[in-house]
Amino acid sequence: PRKADVDRNYVKLMRLLLGSGVYHAIATHDSQIIDETCRYTSERKLGKDAFEFQMLYGIRADLQQCLAREGYRLRIYVPYGREWFSYFMRRLAERPANLFFVLKGALHA
Repeated sequence: PRKADVDRNYVKLMRLLLGSGVYHAIATHDSQIIDETCRYTSERKLGKDAFEFQMLYGIRADLQQCLAREGYRLRIYVPYGREWFSYFMRRLAERPANLFFVLKGALHA
């Protein structure tokens, strides 16, 4: 699938889920999807405590800090256990740009 198609469907599902009134998590590092989520929830006057963002530790720490400063709920995941490396590699393979964010974070640590 093309990234644009996947992103469009993700936003469609985000709107459907957040519009349901049930607490949901939006798990993404994509700043455009995050911006659209913030815009959607603000327009519908959904509180920042009505949902959470979820992100992996070490990927887009700058964005994580920004969301936290703005008052959004944020859950940071740290892969662990015997299969942590294969899980982490799958996440990187799903979106190779994430490797850039990991390397950038490691250089600034």
